[in-house]
Amino acid sequence: MTARSLSDVLHAAGDTVGLLRNSQTGMYVYPVVAAEFTNWRDEQRAWRETAVLFDQTHHMAELRVQGPDAGRFLESLAINSFANFQVNRAKHYVPVSPSGHVIGDVIAFREDENDYNLVGRVPTVNWLDWNASLGRYDVTLTRDERSPMRPDGKLVTRRHWRFQVQGPNADLILAKLNGGPLPTIKFFHMDWITVAGRKVRALRHGMAGAPGLELWGPYAEKDEMFAAIMEAGREFGIRAVGSRAYSTNTLESGWIPSPLPAIYTHPDLAAYRDWLPAASYEASGSIGGSYVSANIEDYYTTPFELGYNFYIKHDHDFVGAEALKAMAGKPHRRKVTFAWNPEDVMKIIASSFVPGGDNFKWLDLPQPNYASASFDRVMMGGRVAGLSMFNGYSFNERTMLSLGVVDPDVKEGDVLELVWGEENGGTGKTATERHAQTTVRVRVAPVPYAREVRTGYEGSWRMRTA
Repeated sequence: MTARSLSDVLHAAGDTVGLLRNSQTGMYVYPVVAAEFTNWRDEQRAWRETAVLFDQTHHMAELRVQGPDAGRFLESLAINSFANFQVNRAKHYVPVSPSGHVIGDVIAFREDENDYNLVGRVPTVNWLDWNASLGRYDVTLTRDERSPMRPDGKLVTRRHWRFQVQGPNADLILAKLNGGPLPTIKFFHMDWITVAGRKVRALRHGMAGAPGLELWGPYAEKDEMFAAIMEAGREFGIRAVGSRAYSTNTLESGWIPSPLPAIYTHPDLAAYRDWLPAASYEASGSIGGSYVSANIEDYYTTPFELGYNFYIKHDHDFVGAEALKAMAGKPHRRKVTFAWNPEDVMKIIASSFVPGGDNFKWLDLPQPNYASASFDRVMMGGRVAGLSMFNGYSFNERTMLSLGVVDPDVKEGDVLELVWGEENGGTGKTATERHAQTTVRVRVAPVPYAREVRTGYEGSWRMRTA
């Protein structure tokens, strides 16, 4: 019988970890946006030195939540409090499973009294969609799916274009576009500015250290807005950032973008797994890396591990609240940056230039992740002391970096060993060539890694630990 749901897929596979580690979905792609507009090295430099335009139009899903119960519905599924969530503000929204493990995260924009727009990866959108279908709240949901990974020349449209203008010169460019000084917009607050003669909604937000603005509007105006921003930014050194460089900015700013949605095992979520289609992200996404466990729950993460524990507010009832109360006060893994030893990186690259020798897993620059969710073992002596979960190269820092989690006893400055590549020559993923495993020395470093980000984001969620 043809599989119709995630439950069907899991039942047929009999091994959830094996299913996801051998997924045939291929490389995770940031769709539609050109790989490079100039070159990825200068595009990375520009967010540190001048200014950039990040085109976020295509790689994220949108979910509009409207209705008299919109706020209560969203709060019932989030660790976040909505007590001070006013109109024209945004929130980093984090739902968890009944066991207290992270399902995903998105940015929630409160655009009107009973009108919210949520933007981010699809696991959170799916979770909210299913919960709304249960009919417990008076809400209406409108989905706008992310653009296809491989559109093959077909027409692609979205509800909104969405850009970020970031970098030290961002406000100069935005003021020029606005025709005068910008309104004072606090971090994660919204207002309106003028671009190309049109009023455009703007969120004070940043991913590159110097906070800029995130702008959005009707998709039909996308090309006009792109051209206007680039023209205004020409004298200030703006660069459009392609999809190759875009995915690496998080390495400097400290956000782990792809936790595995923790929905595969909990008995209370059986109906959700029955609802999710057989072709859903949850059924076809991939796990990659050297960490292997037979238990899919070992790939789950908690808000404490990802640095989201300061969001947890028990002023409301929400899914997973009791589980998080039980976790509080206990030791937890914590999020860190791993700085890779350059000699070991060169060893990996050099192995592909030795005919007849063992090649190590190809290290694609600047973004070597080859699965939807990455998990590489980080060893301290003979034990797994952490996991590396998102890798990439920073031309600004001149180093390979990865974001991950470590055990409580691991200290900043410790040098550990990351196991690079998969066991037994690699899994059956289409993104995995035959290869040998090797090790990379990594130094445990702060998160965010970049000094500019730690300074520029002072007071923001990226710097909060409690």
